[in-house]
Amino acid sequence: MEKVADIASDIGEYIRQQRNTAKISLRQLSKLAGVSNPYLSQIERGVRKPSAEILQQIAKGLRISAEALYVQAGILDLPTGGPVGDAIRADAELTERQKQVLLDVYESFRRENAAARPAAAPAPDSTPAAKTEESA
Repeated sequence: MEKVADIASDIGEYIRQQRNTAKISLRQLSKLAGVSNPYLSQIERGVRKPSAEILQQIAKGLRISAEALYVQAGILDLPTGGPVGDAIRADAELTERQKQVLLDVYESFRRENAAARPAAAPAPDSTPAAKTEESA
């Protein structure tokens, strides 16, 4: 029970920080997200834990990635991809669909390159050619 309260508090604090960064009032975000003002206030104070649907509406109102809120709420695991993935997710000029396509392409290139990478090369004196020359 305590963990649920911590998650609700964490997501509420994160939403408040994002709202303050965007210089949006609680009332403005409430209208943008289509969530009642009292309910949004309860979320920010950690009294309520919002559903994924409500988080998506809040993300849309804040113009941030719904995925970022899902991670904060513990719905999704922290995404991988390092700084490139983080930069794509943070770009406010891209739509969610564009971000996902870019991330998919980037990850496919990484997988392709990893598969093409040769296995660690054996030490030079343990190659079959070296052994043949030594035994001759």
